[in-house]
Amino acid sequence: MREIPGGLPPQTFSIGALRWSLVFIFAMFGIAKFASYEAEGVAGIAMHYPLFAWMYPLIGVQGTSNVIGTVELATGALIALGAWSHRAGLLGGLMGMATFLVTLSFSFGVPLWQDGFGFPFMGSTAQFLFKDAVLLAACLALALHAGHALRTNGAALFGR
Repeated sequence: MREIPGGLPPQTFSIGALRWSLVFIFAMFGIAKFASYEAEGVAGIAMHYPLFAWMYPLIGVQGTSNVIGTVELATGALIALGAWSHRAGLLGGLMGMATFLVTLSFSFGVPLWQDGFGFPFMGSTAQFLFKDAVLLAACLALALHAGHALRTNGAALFGR
């Protein structure tokens, strides 16, 4: 049986890679929500989704997209702060999980498979949504990492 060489980076290296990749994704997608092309694209899916549908009559297509973008930017900021604060990292990871659970739930009730081919040939909506499964898992890993660190350090989740 062969041994793995001792020069492998520590597990914290992979947590850092997940963290900064997610920060990049949340920053880029969050910023894009402030552009009209992205607001229109999001409205095509979100306007009929109960979680967001009520916002469109109140604040319009761009206003709703701005709210979503602000939440995405806040999530990315908390995930970034998780490098120094486990509480912020836990909250950011949980917010990221909620984000990707919402986007994955869009897949219920929409056509996912390419016309004329069917399963397993994904249409554009499935291609857009299914990648969020791995992003959900990455946010779960960060939330668990922060939660374990808080427990190990004996810190209360809320409070001092």
